[in-house]
Amino acid sequence: MLNLINPSKIFYWIEKLINFINSIFFVVLVVGLTFALLLSPPDYLQGDSVRIMYVHVPSAWISLASFTCIALLSIINFIFKIKNLNLITKSIAPIGLMFTCLAILTGSLWGQPTWGTWWAWDARITSMVVLAIFYILYIIANKLILNESKSEKISSIVAIIGLINIPIIKYSVDWWNTLHQPASIKFMEASKIHPSMLVPLLLMFLALIFYCALIFLMKYKTEIIRIKKKNLKRL
Repeated sequence: MLNLINPSKIFYWIEKLINFINSIFFVVLVVGLTFALLLSPPDYLQGDSVRIMYVHVPSAWISLASFTCIALLSIINFIFKIKNLNLITKSIAPIGLMFTCLAILTGSLWGQPTWGTWWAWDARITSMVVLAIFYILYIIANKLILNESKSEKISSIVAIIGLINIPIIKYSVDWWNTLHQPASIKFMEASKIHPSMLVPLLLMFLALIFYCALIFLMKYKTEIIRIKKKNLKRL
């Protein structure tokens, strides 16, 4: 069995990383909120409601990236049986679910003044709800199935199937006629967002990334402690 990461050896460094990231997180968060709430201008059409973007968009990015990471690690674990990867994916899943729900909630709050409704069965919104369901199924498979081997296999299958939904979420605004606007930031093209809004958006994204790292490390440490208490030889 491959053993790429030994939690027992990095337990000390997890504590160090938590303290280090924690200090950076608060600085970036304060700067990001200052730009987002005080320094960035209101939108000429949406007014101050556009500020919801600074939480909504990073939350959506993180939710998609988290599930993609879970699915890819699940594929590797499914093939090579690297037990520690299951610890990592189990630690990521609650974070991804939290940000998926946050993206849906902030999207609803943003949609009311923009579209005139709290909810619409739009392709992007619906596919995000489907993503939340896949997160829940993945977590349930890990929590409720007592047989460890069966639990890992079923949760991996859920993640791999759920990966199909990621490009649907990404390209739904291009494939179907939806209320949701197309992406304003693309990797291969110049951003359509003015720098006065792009800077706070990226700062808030960075702050939430640091927050994710904190939650992940604490959850991962909890998983290690749980294994040690049960005296399970999993790695």
